[in-house]
Amino acid sequence: MRFQTELVPARLIRRYKRFLADCTLEDGTEVTAHCANPGSMMGLAEPGMRIWLEPNDDPKRKLNYGWRLVDHENGHFTGVDTSLPNRAVKAALEARAIPSLAAYGTVRAEVKYGENSRIDFLLTEPGLPDAYVEVKSVTLSRQPGIAEFPDSVTKRGAKHLGELAQMARAGHRAVLLYLVQRTDCTAFQVAADIDPVYDAAFAAARSEGLETLVIGTHILPHEVTLSASLTLSDGQ
Repeated sequence: MRFQTELVPARLIRRYKRFLADCTLEDGTEVTAHCANPGSMMGLAEPGMRIWLEPNDDPKRKLNYGWRLVDHENGHFTGVDTSLPNRAVKAALEARAIPSLAAYGTVRAEVKYGENSRIDFLLTEPGLPDAYVEVKSVTLSRQPGIAEFPDSVTKRGAKHLGELAQMARAGHRAVLLYLVQRTDCTAFQVAADIDPVYDAAFAAARSEGLETLVIGTHILPHEVTLSASLTLSDGQ
């Protein structure tokens, strides 16, 4: 999927209050950008990093720029917008471009289920079990080539795993799709040291029948597209 407007390069001054980032454009102008990422952004918010911003002239928005990418300046990029994965996955599901889910013709987003929760996508098709698909954005990498999730403690993520396990026990398909928004990784693992509770919930859900998909992305300053599947590390 293409960005709505052409991205512009900048240098990060600082990220603060989770959703704000002060940046310097190439002409020296300092601007504040919206950071659509509530996570820790470990390793992705260091002052001086080269980043890419998406300008906008929408009067309804308080800020004229949105932070979209980190440029690692070695040919690789990381997407930091956590709203992008659901949009990209929805387009792929509707195009039947994810092989293991391609048999489903109806895609519904944000369907209520579990305990006051909403599943990202509910897929249905006559003659097939319903498929409950939860999408997670992955941006952390602490070891070369290995992507990790989560980048901070996530009680909400553990709750989702429990609810997906319930769907699997009820005879539905329960699918956790990790979309890796990094181009420098070929494998994935759960960051058990960051959130042991999430790691335990992940293992328990898989024992109940949770399916896990890990899909990479191809990222350029003008578009992000889904790419090949990544390897789930041994033991997971």
